[in-house]
Amino acid sequence: MDLIQIIVIIMVVGVLLWLANTYLPMDPRIRQILNVVVIIALILWLLSVFGVFSMLRGIPVGPR
Repeated sequence: MDLIQIIVIIMVVGVLLWLANTYLPMDPRIRQILNVVVIIALILWLLSVFGVFSMLRGIPVGPR
């Protein structure tokens, strides 16, 4: 994926989150949860795009 595409996707997600926060009537607690979930999903997606998750597959977890 091209760097420009990644930046555009981040900007689109940011604008959509801003629109949801501005124009959708929500309880502030729900708005905060929505923001956190979107940010975490975006960070996980970025880690996946840059291949960090593929490096983590070789690390053993749990008892052997």
